[in-house]
Amino acid sequence: MALIGANELKRKMLITVDGQPYTVVEVFFASPSARGASTMVRTKLRHLLTDAVLEKSFKTSEKFEEPDVALTPASFLYSDGEGFHFMDEESYEQFSLSEDQLGDERLYLKENMSLQVRKYNGEPVSLELPATVDLTVTETEPGLRGDSASGGTTKSATLETGLQARVPLFIKEGEVVRVNTQTGEFVSRAKE
Repeated sequence: MALIGANELKRKMLITVDGQPYTVVEVFFASPSARGASTMVRTKLRHLLTDAVLEKSFKTSEKFEEPDVALTPASFLYSDGEGFHFMDEESYEQFSLSEDQLGDERLYLKENMSLQVRKYNGEPVSLELPATVDLTVTETEPGLRGDSASGGTTKSATLETGLQARVPLFIKEGEVVRVNTQTGEFVSRAKE
């Protein structure tokens, strides 16, 4: 397996530090002011399994292994008291992730939805959601004429998964909206 040099680090890269898998969140190259000193690479890393954030500096000469991480297509099947159940679309094996493992990502899951599952050493550890998902508005107040004059051109809405989002005043209950899975923000009405 090829080693990755600290001088080659980029955002979203996966590396192994002290035997643990991390994804690079930020990377900054600090040039030394003293002659003969080596350039330092300052990083912010997120642990792939625990989501803990680590700030660490490395010399440019340091090397890292790539962790045994693979993305596999999967489908979300259903959730129950035991967790959230998925099917690996390559092997057709079923697996589940707990509410703790998913965090807020569970609010974007709809039955039969296709997504990517991240596996570490062959075990499912986290999801990679599509950039946007289409969800039905289950509850929102009606937009009243003249509301936009007060400056608030959005209103709160509850979506079918329990996600709370701000939507434009013209959106009604029963409509399907497209939501950004990174920010939880309304993108547009979903295309039929």
